[in-house]
Amino acid sequence: MELLVEWSPLIIFFLSFKLFGMYWATAALMLACCVPLLWHRLRTGRFKIMHLITLGLALALGSATLLLHDARFIQLKPTVLLGLTAAAFLGSSLLGRRPLAQRLLESVFDQPLAVSAGAWTRLNVAWSGWFALLAAANLYVARHFSENAWVNFKLFGIGAAMMLFMIPQVLWLSGRSAGASA
Repeated sequence: MELLVEWSPLIIFFLSFKLFGMYWATAALMLACCVPLLWHRLRTGRFKIMHLITLGLALALGSATLLLHDARFIQLKPTVLLGLTAAAFLGSSLLGRRPLAQRLLESVFDQPLAVSAGAWTRLNVAWSGWFALLAAANLYVARHFSENAWVNFKLFGIGAAMMLFMIPQVLWLSGRSAGASA
């Protein structure tokens, strides 16, 4: 259920675009971004920062899209989100005890991982670079392809790219868990 709630804005945007076009999809996205925000708040009593940022961007860029009747604004949303994510990963190497990639990936495993601090730092920089590359790819597709191609890229391309990026890392890390056989 949690995954469905998290993905609901993207799914609603995609379906609305296919049925009614970009402007209805933008309005639907603006409303749908409230779903994960409120769901998490009701369940935990707190707001997730990422939900607040996503809602803020959807409202700001969605409003510009609707008021100016220019889809380029809403097409910037993934680029801005991915760029902010790249910056967060990079910043976590400098500000936190553990890089963001380490915190994210260690939460997937039940056992502690035998990975050096240097390896976590390199992995974290790779995540930052990957998100920056996806941000640039979103901008490229938005500018050089049709709205339909961009919507498909946003849903399927970015998701598939993330899976292709993460799977080798999870496989590599699974061989480094304390419970893994030598």
